[in-house]
Amino acid sequence: MSEDRKLPNRRQFLSAAGLMGAGAVLASCAPAMGATPTKTNYDVKIGNFALNLEYLEAAFYLAAVGRLNDLKALGGGSAQIILPTGVTGTTPIAFADPAVKQYAEEIAQDELNHVKFLRGVLGASAVDRPVIDVGPAFAAAATATARNAGLIGATANLTPAFNPYLNDLYFLHGAFIFEDVGVTAYKGAARLIVDDKPNGILDSAAGILAVEAYHAGEIRTLLYANKDKDTGYGVKVEAFVNAISALRAALGGGKDQGITVNGKANIVVADNNSVAFGRTPREVLNIVYGAVGASKGLFFPNGLNGDFTGLV
Repeated sequence: MSEDRKLPNRRQFLSAAGLMGAGAVLASCAPAMGATPTKTNYDVKIGNFALNLEYLEAAFYLAAVGRLNDLKALGGGSAQIILPTGVTGTTPIAFADPAVKQYAEEIAQDELNHVKFLRGVLGASAVDRPVIDVGPAFAAAATATARNAGLIGATANLTPAFNPYLNDLYFLHGAFIFEDVGVTAYKGAARLIVDDKPNGILDSAAGILAVEAYHAGEIRTLLYANKDKDTGYGVKVEAFVNAISALRAALGGGKDQGITVNGKANIVVADNNSVAFGRTPREVLNIVYGAVGASKGLFFPNGLNGDFTGLV
């Protein structure tokens, strides 16, 4: 978002989260006999899990609008950001639609702000940016989608390789891969967060979740408006996007829906009570790593940075 955000004082944050130092992330769990068990404090781990995902989203969107150096300048480490051949991240996509360009620029700024915000909240506990693949990983994800949906053979590859920086439509497909995952990740983590005080980590996470949901709704609406266009792979946008959703569901415990259900528009992803789905950290990792139970892969070739023992 473009407006200024008030960051919680780091000392207040650490105190409210029950942390005695930057490296301490677990609260004592030894209640007296008969006492109500204390909820384990995973707040810093959850914050860093979210930060890894924000690094990924920021890398993609900033590369799309030619501002990747803004992410590299944050001081979050010098880890490689892998792009498709010929894409530098310093030249924006040649967007055909000025409106899509503006949407991309707005989301890119939001994701950059999320990285800055979480790093500020976490302070010295914030993890550096890991190695991120926002190039060949997209081609691999698109091929896996097509194979899973039976659009191509079990050992075939999409030709040409999918590149989300090629045009407006492919950019929207790439954005679709991330946005719904981010929403479910924040929703799933909410129940684990201890610090629910004003300006605490739960309050912060809820605010970011809302912005990610706005992004997801925007991307889904734009894809639905283009649902009858040919993707260039012999199927329409509707079929390919719904196939992406199906693969995410297969990897991430279900909890997913395409842009149409029973032939009708489905912009808002929710259960029968119209409540957003939530994924566990393990289910989120299955999607971004590209395989159930994997410890690294796809968008994070070396895995996430940080210790997530107890969460995963």
